[in-house]
Amino acid sequence: MSNSRIAQRIQQIKQSPSGAAADRALELKRQGSPVISLVVGEPDFDTPQHIRQAAWEAMEQGDTRYTHNSGTVALREAIAQKLQTENGVSYALNEIIVTHGAKGAVFLALGATLNKDDEVIIPAPYWVSYPDMVKLCEGKPVVVPCPESAGFKLTPEALESAITPRTRWLLINSPSNPTGACYTAEDYRALAQVLLRHPQVMVMTDEIYEHIRYGSLENPNIVAVEPQLRDRTLIVNGVSKSYAMTGWRIGFIAGPADLIKAIATMKSQTAGATCSISQAAAIAAYSGDQSVLAHNREIYAQRRDSAIQLINAIEGLSCLPPDGAFYLYINCAEVIGKRTASGTLLETDNDVVLYLLEKANVALVPGSAYGLSPYFRASIATSMQNIETGFSRIASALSALQ
Repeated sequence: MSNSRIAQRIQQIKQSPSGAAADRALELKRQGSPVISLVVGEPDFDTPQHIRQAAWEAMEQGDTRYTHNSGTVALREAIAQKLQTENGVSYALNEIIVTHGAKGAVFLALGATLNKDDEVIIPAPYWVSYPDMVKLCEGKPVVVPCPESAGFKLTPEALESAITPRTRWLLINSPSNPTGACYTAEDYRALAQVLLRHPQVMVMTDEIYEHIRYGSLENPNIVAVEPQLRDRTLIVNGVSKSYAMTGWRIGFIAGPADLIKAIATMKSQTAGATCSISQAAAIAAYSGDQSVLAHNREIYAQRRDSAIQLINAIEGLSCLPPDGAFYLYINCAEVIGKRTASGTLLETDNDVVLYLLEKANVALVPGSAYGLSPYFRASIATSMQNIETGFSRIASALSALQ
């Protein structure tokens, strides 16, 4: 027996790297450093007024008590309607559960379905929490590198090679954090052909950025593309990113009734009912005026286009325009191997990020946190002024390298 007071399952994971970077940036600001943070994946817009009004009305009407563990009927009905209208898939109320954010949804789904050493295929670059969530649930993350040459997306060949008899889940995030890569209907169709040959593999699609997609507004869903996968697919989504509602903590899962029932059991013994006021606000988000989606997306697109120009003009950096989300995954391979004015060798993308924090007062997250180097992630969910000033500082700092 270990003498440590900390459980081994906690000792084998780490704090969220993006969260740690955000905390470090805030601490430096408190100390007086003029840090510009390009770290946080949070819309810089206020929650729309009609959504806030719905929350206020819910409080005034006394809607402040526990709700059904799976979420209010009204919210699940709104989610079912959204899935039918926007995604072309149909789910009954007992096939939908409301969770404490999409992050909570992923963890509950893994916790309710993973046995010890079950494998979860995670395409890299991945959202930083996926592998550690799998480990917390005693599963084994199987990271599959998806290079820039493949558009940072999983290919059918790579999927086939990663599947073993112990594979339990394939976890897909589209649009992706950190790359902004988006799976098309054709991509899903090709992956589905592989999955149909391996009936033991379930699919979890994290679609939290679905409305932040540039160019084509197509938001394909793998169940709509290949209905034969419906009985082994969980759809994870929520209001945080699209509706600027990160603090309201509302996510959901849609999937087969037996899986949703198991997830509901786990939720009842861990998190319990989701906030009643936040659920009322989410109903207004899904059922109310949707013009905010196009408005915010247009602003993100302007920021993306400007930032891409700034980045690709900096010697040593390059970046593909993302198809969705509000991040840039910046290739810094040409910076690796250079030295600072004090003679320090930059050997990794983490070294580059630390140098830019110290020299340029710009906070970023290294690609190593997302499973694919040498890159760093920059969030454009901030003002154009911060973006322009931040990349101007980065250009100056990199030009001083030897």
